Amino acid sequence: MTLAPFDPDVRDRDVIVFSKGPSFTTQIDSVLKTQGWAGGQGVQWTDDPTSDTFIVTVSHGLPGGFLVWGSNESADQYISYTENQPTYSFATYCFGTWTISTRTYELYTLASRTAGPLVLNNYVVGEPLYFSLRGLFTNQDESGLGFVVGSVMQVPNGTLNLNYLGVSTQT
Repeated sequence: MTLAPFDPDVRDRDVIVFSKGPSFTTQIDSVLKTQGWAGGQGVQWTDDPTSDTFIVTVSHGLPGGFLVWGSNESADQYISYTENQPTYSFATYCFGTWTISTRTYELYTLASRTAGPLVLNNYVVGEPLYFSLRGLFTNQDESGLGFVVGSVMQVPNGTLNLNYLGVSTQT
C-alpha cells in the first residue's frame, strides 16, 4: 500500500485533534496575553490575588494541560476570531486524555539550547513526554520533577506527517 503525501493546506493549525478529552475556557495571565502562544502550549495554574477565576500561565515543567488553539494561528487570519483570545484574555484549556498531532514541541535538546551547538531531540514511539521549561512537549525531564504529561504516538517526519509530533496526553 502506498500512502499519498499530506496536502500542506490541510494542516494549518498548531494542533490537530484526533480524540478529544475534557476542556474548558480559562483566563490567561499577562505573560501569555503579551507574548501570545502556539496551539499545544503547555500551561499550569497560577494564583492571582485580585481574582477568583482560574488563570493559567506558561508551564515550567509542571503538569496542568495545554491550550488547543494558538493566539493568532494562520487559520484565524480572515475570520472574526482573529486575535480574539489575547484581546479578551482567554483560551481553551485542555486536560486529561487527548490524541493530538502537534508542532509545538522541543526540536532541540535542553543542553544544546543552552550551551550549543544545537542537537536534535530524537523522539521514539512510546516514550514519555514532559513539558519543557518553556512549556513545550519534550522527551526530556527538564525540570527534574518527573511529571509525565503524555507519550509519543508518532515521531515527527517531514514526508509522512509534516513534522508534527503525535501525542497521547495524560495531563
